[in-house]
Amino acid sequence: MECRNATAAVIGAGDFIGAAIAKKFASEGFTVFTGRRKGEKLAPLVAEIEAAGGQVVGRSLDARKEEEITAFLQDADAAAPLEVCVFNIGANVNFPLLETTERVFRKVWEMACYAGFLTGREAARLMLPRGRGNIFFTGATAGLRGGVGYAAFASAKFGLRAVAQSAARELGPKGIHVAHLVIDAGVDTAWVRERIRQAAGDGPMPDRLLMRPAAVAEAYWALHQQANDAWTFEHEIRPAGETW
Repeated sequence: MECRNATAAVIGAGDFIGAAIAKKFASEGFTVFTGRRKGEKLAPLVAEIEAAGGQVVGRSLDARKEEEITAFLQDADAAAPLEVCVFNIGANVNFPLLETTERVFRKVWEMACYAGFLTGREAARLMLPRGRGNIFFTGATAGLRGGVGYAAFASAKFGLRAVAQSAARELGPKGIHVAHLVIDAGVDTAWVRERIRQAAGDGPMPDRLLMRPAAVAEAYWALHQQANDAWTFEHEIRPAGETW
């Protein structure tokens, strides 16, 4: 493992995509700062990265709170220069329009859009003096088109995409690579497989319809490695069998 004098921060380091991104960047020699609402749930991820010889810090983090995201990223940058910041908070919920309460709509927006704005702004504040860095936002198909029951989630993801696009146009000429990743499929987990089985009844499990977290993490790594004369802004990824 090549040790780098650089930090990668993962905001929304959940058990699947977020954890896989953290493990990938740690395996490439980055010091990785991971944050999620219930920080105690990061213990297995921290143990796994450390057992593999990686450097990792796990913290409880409410990314909707300006002071918390600011302190989290400042601490990451103090450990080693912040080179990569990944915003990976999902907030995927489905409610019929008339059952979407004011509280649900606001909380989903806070988690999936407002927190992304705070993350991107504070990461840029740290990266701009050095004229380099990568800020990646995890999006979804809902950020490209609304769907039945997704008024809250789609509007938040549309907003996140707009934040990312605005940031990319402003920060790109200043050396900061901003990218928005459209994750267009379910992630291969036991819970998702069980939902597919229930929907399919006794039928066979559809092949090539789920994305392995490790494969998704490779997409983030590939973006990080791009030369600045061929940067990607929007990167759609899906498994081979996905209909789109």
